[in-house]
Amino acid sequence: MPYAQIGPIAVHLPERVETNAQLQAEHPEWDLQVIGEKTGIMQRHISADGETAADLAVKAAEKLFAEHDIDRESVDFIMLCTQTPDYPLPTTACLLQQRLGLSSTCGAIDYNLGCSGFVYGLAMADGLIQSGVARRILLITAETYSKYIDADDRSLRTIFGDAAAATLVQASDEKSLWGFQFGSDGSGADTLLVADGGARAPQDAHKPRHRKRWKSRLYMDGPSLINFTVGAVPKLIEEIVQRNDLTTDDIDLFLLHQATFKMLEQLRISMGVDEARLPIRLRDVGNTVSATVPILIDELRRDGTLSQGSTNVLVGFGVGWSWAGCLWKDTFERAGR
Repeated sequence: MPYAQIGPIAVHLPERVETNAQLQAEHPEWDLQVIGEKTGIMQRHISADGETAADLAVKAAEKLFAEHDIDRESVDFIMLCTQTPDYPLPTTACLLQQRLGLSSTCGAIDYNLGCSGFVYGLAMADGLIQSGVARRILLITAETYSKYIDADDRSLRTIFGDAAAATLVQASDEKSLWGFQFGSDGSGADTLLVADGGARAPQDAHKPRHRKRWKSRLYMDGPSLINFTVGAVPKLIEEIVQRNDLTTDDIDLFLLHQATFKMLEQLRISMGVDEARLPIRLRDVGNTVSATVPILIDELRRDGTLSQGSTNVLVGFGVGWSWAGCLWKDTFERAGR
């Protein structure tokens, strides 16, 4: 039986870089030193006017094809995770199929899941591969949250960056992804929210949980999200390792959605994990929503932190509320290794 393998990954970041120093000059009243210490973020990449998540996705996919000599005709399914699609309809993944020159027999689907989206996507790709429906799946996570953020919004502008990551999930004889577990709790919908742009009438739409302090279309209640995360994620990880006859001591790396330094540090302390086993790498890109985990994997592969054959945990969590996790061994053979 074939199993899903996380193959090569390519990341595309918009050309425009927005640093904390630039924000400090623009807003002298903001204390960027304190903000930077809490978020762990010193700069973000911001999409250009008129540049969408689909545009970033195309550039990431083309980079993947070029750098890893991938025949685009071999891709038999494309999955796009984004909360900033080009249109309510048609499906952006269908537009990507045409723009990337993929086969017309290629399946295409969008799914709107945010911060837990990469792990959910891996689970769906694993199911497609194990069922024999597909063998090479292009899983793209692409976000342009900056489109939802007002220029004067101190709480969000200092956190979120735009990015796309293209991951080739391919069939392998070796089982490298297992132990998937999921969670959802719609009672948290009012803590991270864009309430306009859909079919729900404004008067009937969800309202922010607390007072909305900024003009941004995006609303975030940071303290409630931290409380949710600290409650849900350690429990999820504990259940995953126990159900697979492991302990947390058996896990080499905990690869978690890169939300903010403060949130990840609270998780690390609550789990009793040392800093080396829970890498935090968001200083130069910020919180890129569904793209954080593949960006993290790509960086750790490049700098040698991620060892082949090691046992790791992947976890995404956030908007929805939704959360997901699994066990993963990196069996992909890197060039030059």
